[in-house]
Amino acid sequence: MPNRSLYLAAYDIRHPKRLRKALIVLKDFASGGQKSVFECYLSNQEKDELLSRISDVMDLSDDRFLIVPLNQHAVRVLGIAVMPMDPDFFFIG
Repeated sequence: MPNRSLYLAAYDIRHPKRLRKALIVLKDFASGGQKSVFECYLSNQEKDELLSRISDVMDLSDDRFLIVPLNQHAVRVLGIAVMPMDPDFFFIG
């Protein structure tokens, strides 16, 4: 398994058609998330692929995408939240 780091990825896509496409892209990489914010465990290659695929979907003059590396030891969850974890495998289909 590649060495993966935890990232928080978020988008603000203004057109419904691009929004649906962005959601499909993010779900290919996310291990958890809600609405337009996703927890993603990514290797460097997976991060580059995500950035490439999401930029193909976006209108760079109108939409926004943010990816932030998280220190896994500093992550805190409250309420019914579940700690993010790198799954053994991803199903893409």
